[in-house]
Amino acid sequence: MDAMEALTEIEPALDAAALLARVRLAPGSEDGAAFMALIDKARGIARPKALYAEAFIGERGDDTIQIGGVTFVSRMLRRRLAAVERVFPYVATCGHEMDRVALPADDALAQFWWDTIKAELLSAARVRLLVHLTDRFRLGQTARMSPGSGDAEVWPIEQQRLLFELLGGVTPLIGVTLTESCLMIPNKTVSGLLFSTEHDFLTCQVCHREVCQNRKAPFDAAVWRTLRES
Repeated sequence: MDAMEALTEIEPALDAAALLARVRLAPGSEDGAAFMALIDKARGIARPKALYAEAFIGERGDDTIQIGGVTFVSRMLRRRLAAVERVFPYVATCGHEMDRVALPADDALAQFWWDTIKAELLSAARVRLLVHLTDRFRLGQTARMSPGSGDAEVWPIEQQRLLFELLGGVTPLIGVTLTESCLMIPNKTVSGLLFSTEHDFLTCQVCHREVCQNRKAPFDAAVWRTLRES
C-alpha cells in the first residue's frame, strides 16, 4: 500500500449553539449550563483523528476481492467495486481522549450529552478526512462501504479485523481498538472503504433495517438485486 497517513491535528469544532439545539436545551437553563460545562471540558481534551491508506484492487473472485493483499469475502463488496481499481481504507474517530473522562455512572443524561459531543467530534474527523482525500487525490464523487453496515450479508462485521489488518497500526497511530465482537472503541468511531464512483451509493440502500436513527437513504430493491444477483 502507498500513502498511509494519520490525521491527528484536526480542529475539534464544537458549535455550542448548534449542540444545545440538538439536545433541546435552553442556553440559560440549569441543564444548559451543565451541558456547556461538558462542552468546555471536551474542548480542552478532544483530539479527533483519522487514519487512511491508498490501496489497490488485486484478484477478484465470485464473492471475494483482494485489496492491498488482504482478501475480503462479500458478494456485494465485490460487485460494488467491480469497476474500481483504487480504494481508501480508513478509520475516523472522536479520539480516545474522550473516554478518559469519568462521568457519574448513574447519570444517564450526562452520558447522553457526552455521547452527543463525541458524535460531533467524529463528524469533524470524517469531514476533515474527506476533504483531505478529495484534495490530495483529486477525487470526484465518492461512495463508502463499511463492515457491519446494513444487512449482515452485505459486508459482515467480522471482517472489521481484516480492515484493521489492511491498515495496520490503527491502535498505536490513532488509539482505536477492536473488541472480540468487532466493535470499535471509542464508540464514536467509523471505518470502511472510500472510493471514487460515477453513481451515488449509500449502504443504507441495501439495508432492510426499518428502524435506524443513522439511516441516510431508503432501502432500494433495485440496487439490492443488482449487487446481490449480478
